[in-house]
Amino acid sequence: MPAEVFSQALKSKCMKLKTRVFELSQGKYRNLSELARAMEISLSQLWRVREGKRRMHESFIIGAIKAFPEYKLEDLIYVDSGEKDNE
Repeated sequence: MPAEVFSQALKSKCMKLKTRVFELSQGKYRNLSELARAMEISLSQLWRVREGKRRMHESFIIGAIKAFPEYKLEDLIYVDSGEKDNE
């Protein structure tokens, strides 16, 4: 995912960055504490992102890459436009 897409998402009020880290961690890490250690961030930061109380910052994104080196960035972090499908 190009950097300009991330930049545009951060500027737009309707577009948000989302993560697949929590789904991908199931089966690889036993719990959030283990995932936080692998990401080299605090457990509280990880929990706040998961609960939607904090946005992902640089340290979270870098941590996701550290914890899941077998995935591409776009597999870990994606842009959600906030639009609902009409299906």
